[in-house]
Formats: sequence, C-alpha cells, structure tokens
Amino acid sequence: MYTLLKQEGAARRGRFETPHGTIETPVFMNVGTCAAIKGGISTMDLIDVKCQVELSNTYHLHLRPGDRLIHDMGGLRKFFNWDKPVLTDSGGFQVFSLAQLRKITEEGVKFASHIDGARIFMGPEESMRIQSNLASTIAMAFDECIENPAPYDYVKKSCDRTARWLVRCRDELARLNADPETINPQQMLFGINQGSTYADLRVEHMEKIAELDLDGYAIGGLAVGESAEEMYETIDVVEPHMPKDKPRYLMGVGTPCNILEAVHRGVDFFDCVMPSRNARHGNIFTWHGKMNLLNEKYIRDPRPIDENCGCPACQHYSRSYIRHLFKAKEMLGMRLAVLHNLYFYNDLMQKIRDALDEGKYEEFYRHYREILGARSES
Repeated sequence: MYTLLKQEGAARRGRFETPHGTIETPVFMNVGTCAAIKGGISTMDLIDVKCQVELSNTYHLHLRPGDRLIHDMGGLRKFFNWDKPVLTDSGGFQVFSLAQLRKITEEGVKFASHIDGARIFMGPEESMRIQSNLASTIAMAFDECIENPAPYDYVKKSCDRTARWLVRCRDELARLNADPETINPQQMLFGINQGSTYADLRVEHMEKIAELDLDGYAIGGLAVGESAEEMYETIDVVEPHMPKDKPRYLMGVGTPCNILEAVHRGVDFFDCVMPSRNARHGNIFTWHGKMNLLNEKYIRDPRPIDENCGCPACQHYSRSYIRHLFKAKEMLGMRLAVLHNLYFYNDLMQKIRDALDEGKYEEFYRHYREILGARSES
C-alpha cells in the first residue's frame, strides 16, 4: 500500500508497504540484471551503500540460470541473500532490444535467444510464471517496448495490445498467487504506460490501465532515443492521469538531473544501469559535478573522490590510488568506483526525501539541477 506523506508542488514524499519491507520514496532501485551488480558488488555491499530495492531482469534470469532453478533454490531473494524488496522487470524490453528474429502476435512474442539462438516464446502468462518462480516483491507487466520514433498507427495498435496483455498479466498473477507452490503469494503487479511521444495515446493508455487498480504504475518506452525535453513533456502529459494513491515508476532513468526533474514532476521510483556502467569506465558522480578519474590531474591527488561522501571508497582511498587501479586494470578500481556511484545515487534519493520532509525540495532542486549535470572542476 502506498501512502502519500507530503507533497510539494507535484513532487511527492511517500511510503510503500510491501510483503518484503517498507520502501521510502522517492527511491532509486539498484540494477543487478543477472542477480548481481556488475563490478563485483554483492548484496552485502548493497546494504553498505544504502540500497532499498534491488532490480533484476526476467529475460536474463529465465535464460540463465533458469527461473525454475531459482524457484527450487527458494526464490531470488534467498538465492542471492537479500532480505529487502526486489523488483523484476518483465523481460519485454530485452525481448525487443536483444532478441533476434522476433515475431509479435496477440498471444505474445516468439524470438531467438541472444545467447545461443534457441527459439523461445514469451507472452503475458509466461512472463508472470517466470516472475512468480523468481518470487520477486514486485512483478512488472509484459509489454511491447516500442522503438522511438515509430508510426502513430503502429503505436496505437501496440498500446491496445499492451492493455489487453496487462489484463492477462493481472489474471495470471492472481492465479499464481493462489497456488500453494508459490513462494511469494503476495507478489505485487505494476502496469506500464506506453504511447511513444504521442500525447493523446499516452493519456488514453494511462486512463485505460488505471481502471485495473494495480499496485503501481510505470511510464515505459522512454530513455530510448528521445530528447530529455521530450521525456519531461511526456511525464507532464501522463502524470495528471496516474492514480494519486499508487507509486509512479519512470523506467530506465537516468542521470541525477533526470531524477531531479522527474521527482519535480511527481515520479516516485527510478532505475538505471548508469551509475554502475559509468563507474566501470572511471566516470564518477559527485556533489560538485561529474568527474573522470582517469584524468591525469588526479595522478597525485590525495583527496577522496568526494570529501562529502560516506561511501566505502571515499572513506578509505584516494583519487590517486583508485586512478592507479584503473590504469593497472585491477578489478578493485572498478569495484570501488561502482560502490561510490551507487552510494551517491542512493544518498541523492535520501537527500531528496529529506528536502521534501522539510518542505525545501524546490530550493534543493534549483540548487543542484545545474551542478550535478556539470563537469567537476575540483
């Protein structure tokens, strides 16, 4: 159940109660696609970097090691030793971005595995069964993620099909939650709004799926090629039609500035591989802007990455040392950088929540929206 604790403009401070614990919102979910965050980060590390929710991927885990194996091991949370909430995305994005030779029908999608070319079918029921086997806290509905740009007529047909798929997801998950073999009989379901950048289709689809009274709703199909302004415009169009008493999730977004802007527009949940992916290449987020640790100016720099940061890397190591690790191709450098970026994102969300609690989010937003997107000079 979602409780709206405070609101400042459109920005929302909330609390979401789940079968696996309470989520304070706004929140950033840390992405462990294959049940691990790239960079050698364990679930014990996630506790140290103040992670509230871990996100894993249905498509990848279905292919390897297999959702039935994870079920037999007690579900995903037991499999990777995590006692907090987990969200699994439906696999829809990966089916449409990674899979080969896909064919879409009303029943679902036939595609070839990107690993070995094996022929696989996935539809709403299959996605729900896989996610039920994974026993995540929150399951995402199976949808078609449309590339951008796409013709209006095709997007319209796709939205209608995705709405019909959502009804099938809801019905199948209800059946699975009643099955005595189900590990998590309280698994929650979020629906996904689609419509590309067509405002009328976005609104029509959102109003239609809101009638299903699901546990939460996501805005999908963004961060796939449109400009930041187009993304913000889409949020502005959809947000007034999203249920006020349900969490709102902006899928696959994004930079710290994207998050500030989306919170300002009423979004509660975020996820993105950006903090870990960027960190593995030495690109770091700090409270004074972005920095590239591989830059030669850090070769003799004894300071931590960010003197205002409480992460394990900043508490114990210098910029000079971590830069050396990258240059020597030591895995520890990548690990420390990923730990820092994840901590930064989770700390950013904590500071956003604190600002909302104090009625100062507008001030916080205006102060940091330029700083966090700029290149650090220190």
